[in-house]
Amino acid sequence: MNLSVPRRVTAVAALAALALGGLTGTSATARPAEAAGAAAAPDISLTAVKQHLTDLQSIATANGGNRAHGRAGYKASIDFVKAKLDAAGYTTSLQTFTTSGATGYNLIADWPGGDPNQVLMAGSHLDSVSSGPGINDNGSGSAAILETALAVSRAGYQPSKHLRFAWWGAEELGLVGSKYYVNNLPSTERSKIKGYLNFDMIGSPNPGYFVYDDDPTIEQTFKSYFAGLGVPTEIETEGDGRSDHAPFKSAGVPVGGLFTGASRVKTSAQVSKWGGTATAFDRCYHSSCDTTSNINDTALDRNSDAVAHAIWTLSAGSTTPPPGKVFENTADVSIPDNGAAVTSTVNVTGVTGNAPSNLSVGVDIVHTYRGDLIVDLVAPDGSVYSLSNRAGGSADNIVQTFTVNASSEVANGAWKLRVQDRASYDTGYINGFKLTFP
Repeated sequence: MNLSVPRRVTAVAALAALALGGLTGTSATARPAEAAGAAAAPDISLTAVKQHLTDLQSIATANGGNRAHGRAGYKASIDFVKAKLDAAGYTTSLQTFTTSGATGYNLIADWPGGDPNQVLMAGSHLDSVSSGPGINDNGSGSAAILETALAVSRAGYQPSKHLRFAWWGAEELGLVGSKYYVNNLPSTERSKIKGYLNFDMIGSPNPGYFVYDDDPTIEQTFKSYFAGLGVPTEIETEGDGRSDHAPFKSAGVPVGGLFTGASRVKTSAQVSKWGGTATAFDRCYHSSCDTTSNINDTALDRNSDAVAHAIWTLSAGSTTPPPGKVFENTADVSIPDNGAAVTSTVNVTGVTGNAPSNLSVGVDIVHTYRGDLIVDLVAPDGSVYSLSNRAGGSADNIVQTFTVNASSEVANGAWKLRVQDRASYDTGYINGFKLTFP
């Protein structure tokens, strides 16, 4: 990852839910493809991903200790990945560019089939800095998407969307390779890319679990996956706008991705949440010690599986809507420590009559001490339904579905999830709130 590019602050994700037919629709009735009966993503073998990292380490060792732009180690890395994809049935192409007086290479791999006007793309940068082999930064992302691409081939997967994978050159010099690709892609071709997923540093030795706060559909796909594992996530800020998703975002392509941290120090709250130590997420960032010993196996395994989950989920195309109507808000709302109550609002429309006696209230709150929280559902007329009153002791988070008898309430209107932190020292945010009308 290149942290020398000026940070661009992104807005909090807007109200949205999964609309897999186009990735960015605002309908709140769609579900992840797997939940609707589509093929489930395979488990990505940690052993296989780590073997790719061992191979990249061997390439670096044989070529002056790095895989940097303009060095023999980078070209050997590109050739290594390309050979595996060619053997797996991908259509590959090398795109060349020149920067810093040397030829650079992007590798693009297309999986045959799928709607060519609906492209889902995943990418990572393959170059290292000149001071080290770059196994976490960014062999980790490169190896994970390589093994996911090979899993697509082994499964004979034929999604509704067209799949494209990319390995970028000269990211460490200022996102040069990915910028070159985007800038040289005709506007008609750019418009066909319905989502770009970026994976840069996903095996940090002292990891956090960070999700890009960009396209809300892609963001929620990753958040839901980790919630299913019981792993809390946070919004990625350390490298915001400083990796290869940035050129795509600037061109209007929906983007998202994962990250496990670089040189920033893990806070005590994050240590409580994820384990590890209050030191840098990656003490070997941009250093000679970024070797195969600089990888956390659990983080690499979880993130590699999350890569495959997103590829399978977001490429599956439109799904059959479930019965009932779902209204959801996935915008993050910070909860002040021992402060005033905050709300997340969903606006219910098009429902006849009153709310049901079994209104389903989905609550997703990330917090380091759920026993501090008072959580209520507030109906459009101001009626209050208690969901959680400082329950759960020292456990983290409230990720739970509550059932409320709201039959005395008119269904249509602004419903609010109201949360107040009533004690000091612990912090969090509303990650999502939804109402399901059967």
